[in-house]
Amino acid sequence: MSVAKKQYKRVTVKSLIDMKSNGEKISMLTAYDYTMAKIVDGSGIDVILVGDSASNVMAGHETTLPITLDQMIYHASSVIRAVERALVVVDLPFGSYQSDPKEALRSAIRIMKESGGHAVKLEGGKEVKESIKRILNAGIPVMGHLGLTPQSIYKFGTYTVRAKEEEEANLLIHNAKMLEKVGCFALVLEKIPASLAERVAKELSIPVIGIGAGAGVDGQVLVTHDMIGMTHEFNPRFLRRYMNLYEDMTNAMSQYVSDVKSQEFPNENEQY
Repeated sequence: MSVAKKQYKRVTVKSLIDMKSNGEKISMLTAYDYTMAKIVDGSGIDVILVGDSASNVMAGHETTLPITLDQMIYHASSVIRAVERALVVVDLPFGSYQSDPKEALRSAIRIMKESGGHAVKLEGGKEVKESIKRILNAGIPVMGHLGLTPQSIYKFGTYTVRAKEEEEANLLIHNAKMLEKVGCFALVLEKIPASLAERVAKELSIPVIGIGAGAGVDGQVLVTHDMIGMTHEFNPRFLRRYMNLYEDMTNAMSQYVSDVKSQEFPNENEQY
């Protein structure tokens, strides 16, 4: 059933809580640069995630692990300059928060001060509890992330669906409730069974945003470059491509090459 949307001039952490209370689904997409962020924000999106997926999408790395804190701040700064409405959440990259709560706080403060981001996101449950508490105590909003956690890819050894077995599912539920109790304002669940994600969303009062976690959660997130078809080799079941920009852009650029070679471009109207 569709729900009438409240008009938010500026989306905040409180806005997302209200959306869940009102039964309005939350929309979330990634952006890593000014131009794309301008388009995404103008679409009416609720949340823009400056994801560590920039490591894959923008830099061509196999995993999210290589991206640095400085690079995340650069991407986030570019996005913030474009955004007028959406809540901007910035990923804390691998190595910037796992080992030491003090280091986690320093990393989060750098992101907030140097990029102007509105909140940070980090992966994990009880093992990062103290880091989350330290960041929250400084007044920085934190979004949690459970299920498939790409920064732990070498621990898991695969990008397969997580929490299919009862023991891991129970641990995920425990960690989700812990993240809410500690003070996280929202939670991302990645690539877990839809029935489990729906249960978590019902048992938590904070918004639960899914990616590959079914329709029973409070919102959805996708990587923009995947959703608009700029990437073409990544084809998980959960991905819906709304455009095929890879083909369209390739055709346009091929036509440009042809026009230059044949001297069809520029014509008389395209010169001074």
